[in-house]
Amino acid sequence: MNNRGLLRNLFRIRRDINPRLFNSIMIITFLLLILLWYVGSNFSGINPIFLPTPQATFSYLFTAILDGSILQDITISCYRVLMGFLIAVVIGVPLGLLSGTYKIINAVTKPLIEFFRYLPVSALIPLIMVWTGVGETAKITIIVVGAVFSMTAMIADIVKGIQIDLINTAYTLGASQAQVIRNVIIPAIMPNVMDTMRMVMGWAWTYLIMAEMLASSSGLGYNIMIAERFMKTYIIFGGIFVIGILGLLFDRIFAFINKRLFHWAEDV
Repeated sequence: MNNRGLLRNLFRIRRDINPRLFNSIMIITFLLLILLWYVGSNFSGINPIFLPTPQATFSYLFTAILDGSILQDITISCYRVLMGFLIAVVIGVPLGLLSGTYKIINAVTKPLIEFFRYLPVSALIPLIMVWTGVGETAKITIIVVGAVFSMTAMIADIVKGIQIDLINTAYTLGASQAQVIRNVIIPAIMPNVMDTMRMVMGWAWTYLIMAEMLASSSGLGYNIMIAERFMKTYIIFGGIFVIGILGLLFDRIFAFINKRLFHWAEDV
């Protein structure tokens, strides 16, 4: 096959490409981004306060890793985001499942979910701090509040998307309601539920940084806020880089689990 044919195959709609080629393109794209950053910061004449160089940023990260300071921030931030995310999953997945399965429960939960999920979490932070204080509970609560309502609504929509013929067939074969939920609905929604959880994990990081910048004395968000006060933008870039790497790591973990457990529905 000539080069023109290969190129045409690569740009066919939804056509799979070699996984090794896919991963290589992702790595090259990331390296190109760093190269553009290097060229832009070193040769464009932009003030380093506005655009620090990769050398300054990675030098800071290297020093922070050696003295352990950034590892402490990573540890506490990961703890907060995982706790908030897990609590949101424990509440949101069953509630979304029931809300999507039973109309009567949907009638109760829908107005509450639709009301709260459009409220900006930042507007609720003062209230959360009054109720829970400024400790770890407040930061975890901010993540839970930010994630749980959207997660519930998305899970409910996934359940509603199941073909009614599948459910009717199960009833025809004598299945009870519990068996329909356990053997038809839950297996059918799990791949999409994993994708939803993967998406919500990304949002959880956003809420975490917001919470740490407003009400914290530790963590990656707090570190970024302190650096902003002293105009140390290379530390801000370093914090953003670490958050991006952690987000990518969590995303790949979800993709790996999804691929292993639900390979028949994989598109990860």
